Amino acid sequence: MAAASLPSRLVKGQLPSKLCRTCGRPFEYRHKWRNCWDEVMYCSERCRRNKPTAEPETAAPRG
Repeated sequence: MAAASLPSRLVKGQLPSKLCRTCGRPFEYRHKWRNCWDEVMYCSERCRRNKPTAEPETAAPRG
């Protein structure tokens, strides 16, 4: 479970943080993410909607 990776008591100023996969900015743990912190990858809804897409593989030129 995700809660196992977090300390039992979180103190303001000592919260875990991650880097957003879209904008690269650091963001800190929020109480609403307590059950899914390991799955959180984006700092905001805007970054989640604008997440980077994988580059499509270029097909060999037909010739």
